[in-house]
Amino acid sequence: MALMITDECINCDVCENECPNGAISPTDKHYVINPQLCTECVGHFDTPQCVEICPVSCIPLNPDHVESREVLLAKAQRLIAAGTARAPGQSPEPDA
Repeated sequence: MALMITDECINCDVCENECPNGAISPTDKHYVINPQLCTECVGHFDTPQCVEICPVSCIPLNPDHVESREVLLAKAQRLIAAGTARAPGQSPEPDA
């Protein structure tokens, strides 16, 4: 499954840079996760980094985007190959 950010999001800005796939982006109301880019950090980390760092625990599984671990890993490998995701172990780009 992809993850999603609920309305409880406080726009604290900590999750966006943690996502190795660039799946998290801000909106006027709160951050959102693009399910086409979310791999739950499979292929990068043992646990979803946005969930680990979220101070209000507002990032559950998205029941509208059910995917197996194998599908998530294949998606991660495609994103890395396409250059749209960081390679495992690669740090986020520092702020300019």
